[in-house]
Amino acid sequence: MSALSFVPTVDLMRAEAAGASRDVATAIGQASRRTGVDFAYLLAQARQESSFQPAVKAATSSATGLYQFIDQTWLGTVKAHGDKHGLGPYADLIQTDARGRHSVADTADRQAILDMRKDPQIASLMAAEHARENGLALEAALGRPATATDLYMAHFLGVEGAKDFLSAREGNPGQSAADLMPRAARANRGVFYDAAGNPRSVGEVYDRFAAKFEDLTGPGAEGALMADRHPAPAGGLAMGNRPAGSYAMGAPLADGQSILTRPRLGTGATAALGPTIRPESFLAIAALQEVAAGLGGAPDRAGAAFDRRDGQSLRG
Repeated sequence: MSALSFVPTVDLMRAEAAGASRDVATAIGQASRRTGVDFAYLLAQARQESSFQPAVKAATSSATGLYQFIDQTWLGTVKAHGDKHGLGPYADLIQTDARGRHSVADTADRQAILDMRKDPQIASLMAAEHARENGLALEAALGRPATATDLYMAHFLGVEGAKDFLSAREGNPGQSAADLMPRAARANRGVFYDAAGNPRSVGEVYDRFAAKFEDLTGPGAEGALMADRHPAPAGGLAMGNRPAGSYAMGAPLADGQSILTRPRLGTGATAALGPTIRPESFLAIAALQEVAAGLGGAPDRAGAAFDRRDGQSLRG
């Protein structure tokens, strides 16, 4: 079994218990290992977006696939990250204009790229890369570590919308979320209003999303984006310390620790997530350590709506 195809049995069991097929669970696990983005977060997002249905399409928008990417977001993500995952020829076909809009000259080529959203392996890889990109942007803007729910808000509202929403949550969580995000509220009344039609507060909207993730990512921690068991960026082996045989999904972060950094093996230092990950040799070591840990060894080791970036509705 190759290192890249190695997915811990406990991950597969957790995913299947949540309703994912073995193929989908394996695809998410492999994307997690290749990118370093937390398995539990990717699993929870796929459940929220598509109920683990790889080919599902929204009725009111272009959102398609396991992670319900709209056309523009998908094209942009493949353009930015496709090359490192063997999609370079497709990425090269995508052009970006001065306004940031993405296009493909040939209609058949464009459709072929968009249809890749229905492939759970490719969709999971692109979702992981997109989450990492969003996490970096949020942490830079907010000046604090981002949680799994923060990342989902970026997926739901777009990065700029999430920045506004999360800043409001920290400053005035009791204000009406619909007043803060009126266009998103119009497209997603069930998120922003209760059954009686009363507007939910910013804090209430956030907490409802957090509850949807908690059973998979863990209470309180809300799922660290960078799990301690994943491979490091190029240039350094970075797997967090944990007791022999333990297996923590969504483990809490130390005070002030970013979800985009991890402890280096055997040291207290951290390694920031690099832009390019080609960790095949590190993955081989990680796979062996996962097996050893399981044997008692190796002691240290769909309801999204509004994209504020381009003013488009994600789902309608």
